[in-house]
Amino acid sequence: MSLFYLVAFLSILFSLLVIFTKNPVHSVLYLIATFFTFTIHYILLNAQFLAVVNFIVYMGAIMVLFLFVLMLMNLNKDTEPVKSNLIKIIGVIAGGALLVTLVGASKALQTSAVSAGPNSEIGLVENLGKVLFNEFLLPFELSSLLLLSALVGAILLARKDKKTQNG
Repeated sequence: MSLFYLVAFLSILFSLLVIFTKNPVHSVLYLIATFFTFTIHYILLNAQFLAVVNFIVYMGAIMVLFLFVLMLMNLNKDTEPVKSNLIKIIGVIAGGALLVTLVGASKALQTSAVSAGPNSEIGLVENLGKVLFNEFLLPFELSSLLLLSALVGAILLARKDKKTQNG
């Protein structure tokens, strides 16, 4: 249980560093560390599939893409627009409303918490595969055809036309 608290502390620490860091590149790197702590939480919760998906998709693809975009944008202090005090006040009010909502939701969860016994079969990739290929085979195959057609469409849009290139 102490590992859970350590990882939870690191999640909160890295999340706060994402928000309060001035350098956007450092902020993205802290966000990657935050997603890594989420992966550890998924492993502790016996949800291996979610851990692998979080690791590959979020940390491996999306966050690296964010990092490349930020590096290519060449953000300077000169190009940043000046925010008025009204915008800052509205941001503080919105953040306070979010904080009140989160505190209320956590109190509601504490009062209605039901303790369930641990089940070692929940979250395994084997069970997900059985459900996916038995009950949801048709939607799974249709989504693969949709992704294939999107891939073909992207290739056709990116391909240069030979007629306009030569003539």
